[in-house]
Amino acid sequence: MLNLTPAETSERTALRINPCKTCQPVGALYAALGVHNCMPHSHGSQGCCSYHRTFLSRHFKEPAIASSSSFTEGASVFGGGSNIRTATKNIFEIYNPDIIAVHTTCLSETIGDDMNAYIRDMEIPEGKLVVHTNTPSYVGSHINGFFNMMSGFIKYLAKSSGKPNSKSVIFPGFVNPGDMRELKRIAKLMNAPTIMFPDTSQVMDAPMTGTYAMYPKGGTTISEIVSLGDCEKVFALGELTSEEPANALDRKCGVKYELLPLPIGIANTDTFLVRLSHWTKNEVPYELEEERGQLVDVILDSHFYLSGKKAAIFGDPDTVLGLTSLALELGMIPKYVLTGTPGDAFVRKGTKLFERAGVTGCTVKAPGDLFELHQWIKNEPVDILLGTSYGKQIAKAEDIPFVRVGFPILDRYAHSYFPIVGYRGSLRLVEKITEVLMDRQDRDAKDEDVEIVM
Repeated sequence: MLNLTPAETSERTALRINPCKTCQPVGALYAALGVHNCMPHSHGSQGCCSYHRTFLSRHFKEPAIASSSSFTEGASVFGGGSNIRTATKNIFEIYNPDIIAVHTTCLSETIGDDMNAYIRDMEIPEGKLVVHTNTPSYVGSHINGFFNMMSGFIKYLAKSSGKPNSKSVIFPGFVNPGDMRELKRIAKLMNAPTIMFPDTSQVMDAPMTGTYAMYPKGGTTISEIVSLGDCEKVFALGELTSEEPANALDRKCGVKYELLPLPIGIANTDTFLVRLSHWTKNEVPYELEEERGQLVDVILDSHFYLSGKKAAIFGDPDTVLGLTSLALELGMIPKYVLTGTPGDAFVRKGTKLFERAGVTGCTVKAPGDLFELHQWIKNEPVDILLGTSYGKQIAKAEDIPFVRVGFPILDRYAHSYFPIVGYRGSLRLVEKITEVLMDRQDRDAKDEDVEIVM
């Protein structure tokens, strides 16, 4: 790789090298898996569906079920109407889901399939449902696909009966099942009756029972999605992921929402708890106060290894912003902050975090790619890399300590069971970050001893 000065580099707008994202249908498929007894359906070729399932299965180490319209050359010319009608008929007869959640692929979007018309013309069995969303892969990222699928469910199902159900809604953002479990635990401790949508806990982290279940016990039920319109408030976690579905529910049913950062780190988790406390009129219980105090204690204990260390952080926008906030709380310098998901809001929010902390000389960008991140690091190195498995080649090439966090993590196990949100999740992140930096310091000290002996 060439070492170029900023003046010698030019902005690439026509291509990405080693993208920091994947395509919309992956996110749509994941959102649909968070609905109980739901069959995600890929309206396109079998190859697309296979890729999206494989991507999720490699991250979660769990089967990601989905069906396909199985496009061939004929569908490319005459449209996919016949394919989707045949597919849904077969799916209901063979796999018997309660609902089919259809997302489109590049080919379907390019030829201009009218999914609303196709669904209106279907013969859907009594008591069964079909919903859809448009997810062109050449626009946005898997984050867009995730919130588009959420909006699709809301558009089709959410209703307001005029009788409030005294519940709130948590939109968890694009996070792991372990994070969703932690958010539900926090809500339970706060005595906050909530509906989480979507909810992939007990689905993508289901236990081994010896018997395969195509539809595990978990997931937001259809009745819960319908009742979203009667909820009192939405806590939309992940400002760049959850705003669109929160807006969709507000427009349709008048349910107001609070847009909050993903609760990673002390300040973001504090904000979430304060908002829950205001809504429930309940005080924060001692159990959560104790967890906060433990996190603060560990940060103080580990400051010697963390203070002033430069970090490069990349991945999904809300996860990256949460990690950046935590890094600043640790006294670190988030030198490079990058996401592959388009959106000027990411840059504004990242810049605001730097300004609030009084940190200068940092770079924040959206959208970007890992080739560009690698170039930045070669020009001005960092002490640690935080991001997905795709950063391991950068870490190896530049000999940088590396903490895998976010989506996807393809070369490690059990990570999706453990949260990174809340005080507990943040404590785990501090442990992992401190551990790799301590190991590096020990290695460097050993190398110095060897040089002295020689």
